Amino acid sequence: MHSAQELIDNIESLTMLPSVYYRIREQLDSPDGSIGTIAHLVETDPALTSKVLKLVNSALFGFSRKIESISRAISILGLQQTHELVLAMSVSAVFDGIQPRRMDMKRFWQGSMMTALTARELAHATCSPASERLFVIGLLADIGHLVMYQSVPGQAIEAQISAGGGRETLPEAERRIIGCDSAEVGAALMDSWKLPPNFAEIIGAQIDPPRAGSHVFEAELLHVALAMSAADRYNESSAQALSRIDPDIWTDIGIAAEHFPRIREAAEMHLSTCIAMFFPRLEPAR
Repeated sequence: MHSAQELIDNIESLTMLPSVYYRIREQLDSPDGSIGTIAHLVETDPALTSKVLKLVNSALFGFSRKIESISRAISILGLQQTHELVLAMSVSAVFDGIQPRRMDMKRFWQGSMMTALTARELAHATCSPASERLFVIGLLADIGHLVMYQSVPGQAIEAQISAGGGRETLPEAERRIIGCDSAEVGAALMDSWKLPPNFAEIIGAQIDPPRAGSHVFEAELLHVALAMSAADRYNESSAQALSRIDPDIWTDIGIAAEHFPRIREAAEMHLSTCIAMFFPRLEPAR
């Protein structure tokens, strides 16, 4: 049996995000942080600069004029949203070289990106100011499974097969066979990366949102986004996905269930473009 931290410790390449992210984070947390300083830090990494500019000029943001400089992008987005985008780009860089033999990486990242885009759309629909943060949290929500398939692939597959029999859920099978579930592993990785505490709290509570404490609302949005992503992956109807969501959650987040298809369609519209920008070496799974 393994703890979540043990699984993370087994993969040395996961111990740190790129150093440029932490330098940007220091500036964001500093009272002396400025747009100019953060722009300079981003520009020290040409690949990151290119990705950020491509993203802010994409249909995902829909700005009417082309943004040609990082400083201009930051002034429009704001420091916090810039932090979220740099974090998302940094995450994609960390996992770019990880290729578990028993995992379909194209399908994995397509599902993760669908969760990210859906979480962002749900945040917009609820007028939440944390739409870009929820995008990153959605992108990272299933990262625990990637760690499991890299660290204990045999047991991860055993849990998947056991859950497929219908006698227990996948988290229950993972806890019985491995010792922890993927949400716990994801939360432990967020702590290991020293990300803001709400990342670990929300990702750790994706199965049971009330466990997120003061961040229950964001955890509920993530919970819904994961159901939508699963529906997209398995070619299910919106009604099938809705059947897996506790009706009380719709009341809590203030979105009527009939808005589900529109939100899902909006996320699907950006899926291929975002996969190409974040994971250029992958083609979207079909």
